[in-house]
Amino acid sequence: MAKYIIKRVLMGLVVLFGVTTITFLIAHVLPSDPALSWAGPKATAEQVAAARIELGLDKPLVIQYVSYIKNLLHGDLGVSYVTRRPIITEMKEAIPATLELVFYSIVIGVIVGIVLGVLSAKYKNKLGDHLVRFFAIGSVSIPSFVLAMVLQLIFYGKLGVLPLGGRLSATTEIMYQIPNITGWLSIDCLITGNFGLLKEAFIHLLLPAIPIAVYPAGSVARMTRSKLVEVMNEDYILAERSYGISEKHVLWKGALKNTIGTTATVTALSVGYTLVNTFLIESIFQWPGLGKFMSDAVTSLNYPAIMGATLFSTVAYLLLNLIADIIVALDPRVRV
Repeated sequence: MAKYIIKRVLMGLVVLFGVTTITFLIAHVLPSDPALSWAGPKATAEQVAAARIELGLDKPLVIQYVSYIKNLLHGDLGVSYVTRRPIITEMKEAIPATLELVFYSIVIGVIVGIVLGVLSAKYKNKLGDHLVRFFAIGSVSIPSFVLAMVLQLIFYGKLGVLPLGGRLSATTEIMYQIPNITGWLSIDCLITGNFGLLKEAFIHLLLPAIPIAVYPAGSVARMTRSKLVEVMNEDYILAERSYGISEKHVLWKGALKNTIGTTATVTALSVGYTLVNTFLIESIFQWPGLGKFMSDAVTSLNYPAIMGATLFSTVAYLLLNLIADIIVALDPRVRV
């Protein structure tokens, strides 16, 4: 097991190095001048030249890359070209909001996916099974940003039952002091006992969470159904049935527990996919997280912010993938 984990970690480091190098090269090869953003829109040619020297853009690309890697190893992701604040500071402010949104989305997606997967396996090749399989295929096919805008149109534009976006309403943010202890608004409201604010926070979280939850729900449902169909033919399942144990117990307690490895793998990969692909959802719903941070960085050509967000997403995806591999490897039926 230890050898397997070390091998996976080394492979992850190679991938991380490759992503870092490619992101750096793309950011510095694009036909744009970050010194203009640093110096300001009304800067003179002399000021732009001074900014280029200050940012080290006048040095050869190889030297810039070596300097970037050295700073990276010391935890320095650079300084924003727009706000002139450290990238690590801005990311620390944005990451908790993204993690909160992703967490609740994944919880919703996994619960819905498991329930649908079990029902699909129970009613194999019947109407319910066909509907679940149709949902599973559609959930991984429809773009999440399209679904998000459709939901906005229905629940905000037509029905008016859910807010358009944001973590809280503008009135609440102006009139009340918003707790900021952990960065997770729901937890901060619980800590401070502000249940009215907690209710509003969940109402605002619901609409952006649904389009994010659809993908893991479909993936988990498909994999759970596939694994259950296989498990239901095992000898121990047939033995439980022969003992007169109820079908409900056999399905939900006997068979379902043997799909945990598969579900964990799909969930971990879904979390990584979600972290990488939330920027469109966060931009649509004006959610102040890492996705919006990266979206703003792209539109303003803020290369240090783009590279910092990409690096975080890569590390998160690799760690989640490693966790999923370890969970699967713990199964004695799986040969490492």
